[in-house]
Amino acid sequence: MINYKELVFNDLKYNFLKTNEHLSNNIMLLTLGGSHSYGVAQEKSDLDIRGITLERPNEILGLDNLLKETKFEEYEDIETDTVIYSLRKIVLLLLNCNPNCIEILATNPEHILIMSKEGKLLRDNIGLFLSQKAAKSFGGYSTAQLRRLQNTLARDSYPQPEKEKHILKSVHVQMEHLKQHYTEFTGKEIKLYIDKSEKEDYDTEIFIDINLNHYPLRDLKNIYSEMSNIINDYGKLNKRNKKKSEQSLWKHSMHLIRLLLTGIEILEGKPVTTYRPEREFLLDIRNEKYTFDEIFEMVDKLEAKFLYAKENSPLPKEPDYNKVNELVMEINKRVIKNYD
Repeated sequence: MINYKELVFNDLKYNFLKTNEHLSNNIMLLTLGGSHSYGVAQEKSDLDIRGITLERPNEILGLDNLLKETKFEEYEDIETDTVIYSLRKIVLLLLNCNPNCIEILATNPEHILIMSKEGKLLRDNIGLFLSQKAAKSFGGYSTAQLRRLQNTLARDSYPQPEKEKHILKSVHVQMEHLKQHYTEFTGKEIKLYIDKSEKEDYDTEIFIDINLNHYPLRDLKNIYSEMSNIINDYGKLNKRNKKKSEQSLWKHSMHLIRLLLTGIEILEGKPVTTYRPEREFLLDIRNEKYTFDEIFEMVDKLEAKFLYAKENSPLPKEPDYNKVNELVMEINKRVIKNYD
């Protein structure tokens, strides 16, 4: 078995863990992230490190966390793919059931590099952060993976009318997201559809009908901008990055399935499982043992199961903010007490 602690702490690349003023003895939890934590690492997989660090007394009691120039939210080291969040920052992300952050609190014990008493207290109370918000967060992440996968496949090999259908599907997915962030609108007020095109290089193309009254101009501008970004992103693939894009398709497929499986379990009220028991199946996906038609068939079934889990979830609609507040206060009290 690999001794990850020796691997990390004996490597000079990770010296910032000991020398950075926000880290060092303030780190409450440090663990593996990415493919190693999911159980799908391969021989050449990079080592991702994720963690949480305590705010210092001056940041809890003083102005340092209020002033922009001194406020600390996270430390990132690109060379080692390390991200360490401040307690304040990660709690906000955990309250929204952010997948990347929830997983930090549920990694296997052998993947934990540092865990203080405060870190254990946070891990032991992971249930406080689990709510029906997981439907939006895990569903949103998996949708983004699916859109990336479908768009790349469509750009590479599908005829123009099929490509247009995939773009429209991506825009429709984004529209559901936009409805939650901008002034209310419906599919009748902003209608997107495919029809015959009069353009020389197109058989069909996407059209839009807009019928809005007394609608905020800035909201409409932002909606149009986000739709435009999808279309622009769709066309960015070129010969220079095509090979890399093809190689990443299988990885995207694997993580899409993994996110749906994890999200379903959480919505069903089961414990969070970062290290996936289906690791062999997930690795088979990554190693191209399934066709994309088979993968999309799996996704359709899992999305139906995800929707059922969402509609029948035993989880509360919102986390218990009072209990989370008490937990954060208890942790910060310990920081101040140790400082005294």
